[in-house]
Amino acid sequence: MRRSDRELTDLEEIVRVMEQCDVCRLAFHDGGYPYILPLNFGLERTGDQVILYFHGAAEGKKYRLMELDNRVGFEMDCGHRLHYDRERGYCTMSYQSVVGRGRLEFVPEREKARALGILMARYHGGDTFFHPAAIPRTTVLRLYVEELAGKVKAAPKPPAQL
Repeated sequence: MRRSDRELTDLEEIVRVMEQCDVCRLAFHDGGYPYILPLNFGLERTGDQVILYFHGAAEGKKYRLMELDNRVGFEMDCGHRLHYDRERGYCTMSYQSVVGRGRLEFVPEREKARALGILMARYHGGDTFFHPAAIPRTTVLRLYVEELAGKVKAAPKPPAQL
């Protein structure tokens, strides 16, 4: 990372940033170009292993691409705030972000209810209910994170007063 002063190296801190984000962008291999999708996600951590869960319809381009190559990259960011100092001609943005990569797999039918509960709890204040009738027609993916990096740019310090 070019700006090591902004790098997050502690897994606890990186996971805290991930927990604040509401969208995860997955990047799939699609011939000579990446195919990027913004998705809702669930997060699970077991020791040092971070697992992300995604859900969707029964068919689509992401599944076709995943079956060709299940290696994906991902990105999520939050805490955006524009900082503008007109007198100094200074404009910047504070943020928190996480990037990584890993391998994506389909969650087996017998594990889908649990995975969907993790997703639901994240967006519904801890409520894990997902209607049982919707489970068979919902595809659930699991991303085992293999590499993870975090970065934070804090708000700039105000100019010194004379």
